[in-house]
Amino acid sequence: MTGNAVTEDRSPPRPPAGKLFSSPSRPSRLIPGLPLTLGYTLFYLSALVLIPLAGMVFKTTQLSWSEFWQTITDPIVMASFKLTFTASAIAAAVNGIFGLIVAWVLVREPFPGRRFFDALIDLPFALPTAVAGLTFSSLFLANGWIGGLGRHLADLVNWLAGLAGVGEIVSADALSWLSFPYSNTNTGIVLVLIFVGLPFVVRTVQPVLREWDTENEHAALSLGANSWTIFRRVIFPEIFPAWLSGVALAFARAIGEYGSVIFIAGNIPGKSQIAPLQIVIKLDDFRTAQATAIGIVLLFFSLLLLLGINGIEWWTRRREHRVA
Repeated sequence: MTGNAVTEDRSPPRPPAGKLFSSPSRPSRLIPGLPLTLGYTLFYLSALVLIPLAGMVFKTTQLSWSEFWQTITDPIVMASFKLTFTASAIAAAVNGIFGLIVAWVLVREPFPGRRFFDALIDLPFALPTAVAGLTFSSLFLANGWIGGLGRHLADLVNWLAGLAGVGEIVSADALSWLSFPYSNTNTGIVLVLIFVGLPFVVRTVQPVLREWDTENEHAALSLGANSWTIFRRVIFPEIFPAWLSGVALAFARAIGEYGSVIFIAGNIPGKSQIAPLQIVIKLDDFRTAQATAIGIVLLFFSLLLLLGINGIEWWTRRREHRVA
């Protein structure tokens, strides 16, 4: 053979690039035993979520429609619904505003002790709800450190006046405007719900802010946009789905919160009783069907809210894909 002869390539033919890992008819599974894991997942969710919820619904069906309606429209129960949903909505709104601010600061603003405060956000998750309720009640009830601020200050002034040889010069009622008597109002309930719901907003917004490309902000700034316009038109639309999910989760958690709220609520029927407390009262009286009826109402509104939030997120993503 001459030097210009071409050597024949006897290596096996290489498959097309698109068929290295999958075939056009049936893609390969990356996780071995996926049908088994899928079955376990469905069984796990059914055993822990679907079956218990179905059991609660089945228990409620023991009531006739008139009995069910009479249970959930009882004036005391209706007042507990009103307090629960109102306090949960206010707490979720506050967490939506300040949770976004906290998430922004923890991600975008370096400061000493940032890791400590970031870990502190998860404290409501780890802290037993009874401990949280006991702590807030010892601070904000009428006889607490903050709730009885007016009384404590009056005692201090009168004590100093006694040392000076002067009698009592001020009464606790005169300084009652300095106190925070949460035992007589429902403000304490909102405060506790804010405490337990804050991590949901912060932890859902933080990952989106970490992945956010700041080049978009610089581009908007170079085009003459101010800081508020950049946040409103560039940043917030990107974090809106996560922020909305966090607010919805905080609201749903607040609806079912019991352990921490019961310590600070006044427990006055028709005024300061929350809906979960009504469930406990019905169970103590062995009226399980009435208790599950109240639970069905809370479950319905929680699922309705979560479905609505998921629908808004789906619509937002679809709109973004259309624009892109």
